[in-house]
Amino acid sequence: MNPSKVMDLISVENQMTDLISSEVARFLTEKAQETARRGRLIFALDATASRQETWDTACQLQAEMFREVAGIGALDVQLVYYRGPEGCPEGECRASRWYDSAAYLTKAMSSIVCRAGYTQIARVLAHARQEATRSKINALVFVGDACEESRDALIQPAADLGRLSVLVFMLQEGHDCSVERVFREIAQVTKGAHLRFNTGAAAQLAELLRAIALFAVAGSAALENRGGAAQLLLGQMRQ
Repeated sequence: MNPSKVMDLISVENQMTDLISSEVARFLTEKAQETARRGRLIFALDATASRQETWDTACQLQAEMFREVAGIGALDVQLVYYRGPEGCPEGECRASRWYDSAAYLTKAMSSIVCRAGYTQIARVLAHARQEATRSKINALVFVGDACEESRDALIQPAADLGRLSVLVFMLQEGHDCSVERVFREIAQVTKGAHLRFNTGAAAQLAELLRAIALFAVAGSAALENRGGAAQLLLGQMRQ
């Protein structure tokens, strides 16, 4: 074979090798970034009887969290809820498996009916603490409008979450001042945030959930150039 043709073949082979190596490196980099940007978030809600309307709204809006982070990473969400008794005098507090898509979480939430009962926020915090000892939890979101438990029963498990670097975001529906005091302290001891939204204000709640999901996946730096809810979160998280 002509030596020049041999050299041409060697050159082509080297180019192909370089191209393959480049593509492999790009693939591995993307996978590493995806792994690094995978957030885990506990989505906790009060499912007592008065909460049915907000539950239905949250069921529709939770997809916003997954959409918000789709371009930068992935999100795993665990649903936690409490409601009144059906065979359990103290009521029930349940946790789902971890979901990585809105469709599965919607299906799980759609099957749940709110029932009259007392708040069980302490059990939500205790569950989050247990989960955080097993694997990293980036954020806990709680949506509710009431607190019928003593402050002392809530602050200790909240402080434990703070020591485990689990930020708690307390989203309060309405303007009850006594509820606000407790919710705000829970958020403060975990370096999270307490934010209010108006009853029936789906757009407000959606904006808050999107900002928290973004934080869970990409950290506070991802909120820097965002407005609205993102800045409200940052303002409290820096206090």
